[in-house]
Amino acid sequence: MKSLSEIDTVSKRASKASGFDWGIAEEVGKNIRLLEMFGMPGIKNLNYYYRIRNKKNFEKIKLISNENKAIKFEYCPIIAGVSFLDQIRSLEIFNEIKFKKIAFPLLFLPFVSRASEVIGRKLYLKIDNRNFLLNYNNSIYTNFLSDGIVTVGNNVLVKFLENLDSFEENEWKELYKLSEDTFVEENDSLKQGGAGAGLTDND
Repeated sequence: MKSLSEIDTVSKRASKASGFDWGIAEEVGKNIRLLEMFGMPGIKNLNYYYRIRNKKNFEKIKLISNENKAIKFEYCPIIAGVSFLDQIRSLEIFNEIKFKKIAFPLLFLPFVSRASEVIGRKLYLKIDNRNFLLNYNNSIYTNFLSDGIVTVGNNVLVKFLENLDSFEENEWKELYKLSEDTFVEENDSLKQGGAGAGLTDND
């Protein structure tokens, strides 16, 4: 089994050899490492994309808006991802961002996951009928169980989610009240034995 370090290094070098500069190649290496760590087919999709990249044209999106539609060809997932991650703080003003036609959208996904960490918010990503919940770049919850190659995402949606508790306020209060049973009532003995409260100085 290949290590995550090997996956990162080989993906980075292959990206440079495919024509990307070292800066972008570094980002791709991190991304494929992330996909494989979460059990998603990063190497398969990257390898197939590079196999056809020099034979087929892909659009490069630089400035992202709330609605983005590829005119002639599918968007390059790597350039789209780099642009998304670079602009994420200004993109927060939108509730959602739509893309029409991103090639190999699983290669776009880790950029969104990393953006979730940057802004400290959960992001919801939908690629046609595939759903992904991205949690601060720590985990990915999805209904995508295939280990295959996704060549195009016809309708790609990124939605900014509010940071809300998963429990009700009364549940929190009930649990907090139970936790109060561990509180120790302060007395003179505790005060004297606490940090910095000693009666003798050994220095």
